[in-house]
Amino acid sequence: MQPNTLSGPSGSPALGVGDLVHTMHPAEVPGALVKPGAEPILRATAIQKFFGLNHVLKGCSMTVYPGETITILGRSGSGKSTFLRCLNFLEEPSAGVVEIHDRRVISNPLAPRSKAVKEDIRNLRLRAGMVFQEFNLFPHLSVIRNLIEAPVHVKHMPVAEATELAESYLEKVGLIEKRNEFPARLSGGQRQRVAIARALTMQPDVLLFDEPTSALDPSLVGEVLKVMESLAHEGRTMIVVTHEMSFAKEAADRVYFMDEGEFVEVGPPEQVLADPHDERTRKFLSRFLNI
Repeated sequence: MQPNTLSGPSGSPALGVGDLVHTMHPAEVPGALVKPGAEPILRATAIQKFFGLNHVLKGCSMTVYPGETITILGRSGSGKSTFLRCLNFLEEPSAGVVEIHDRRVISNPLAPRSKAVKEDIRNLRLRAGMVFQEFNLFPHLSVIRNLIEAPVHVKHMPVAEATELAESYLEKVGLIEKRNEFPARLSGGQRQRVAIARALTMQPDVLLFDEPTSALDPSLVGEVLKVMESLAHEGRTMIVVTHEMSFAKEAADRVYFMDEGEFVEVGPPEQVLADPHDERTRKFLSRFLNI
């Protein structure tokens, strides 16, 4: 019996789901803050996603090294957020493989999940912290309790240790004085900074940002981007879906442009943003940049 085959981003056939081989794009070279000899911390291989008959992701692959900041650009509906959610199985891929650090999960949505697969997915999610558009803070909990809830109940961290860690990240995002406030008493920018601190408190290997400034008043965008740029410059591993071109230009090691469920252009920001090779990238960027 022949194995099922998938098509990669270039249209070339891939091996059967259980035998997928990860192929790196020529532009996926370690960024400036990556330590010499470091191995990739994340590999996504031939990620496919169908919603009914709608083929949303068409074999997307990505390689990320520890310490890199990756940005994903593209029009609304191009598949950016779906790809991001597939990386920690908040959305299970229809096919493909995700590997983060020492956890590798092969997507097989038609098969019942065994206890071992459920545990692998749980550990994958612990390694990939998510920051959403809409903050998703618990409204009935104070800021500090929002931060310690998951470390205490998911990672079984002692309350005192979790609180100390949470306070250090509130300091980092400039909100330690708001530790006892409730989310309703914070601005949108402050709530998003709390959400970033909450993700950091889980100490993930990779931070995933799903358009973290899109729900904010324009006057509040800068305070969130400042925190994210600081994290990028200190070597946090981040994958950011965004329309903030200034952030991509300033902080990204690599830019992926997505169109109709495929990465059609990959490269450093100075190339993709200033001299895009693909006509679809040029057309998209013409709305934001003078190219």
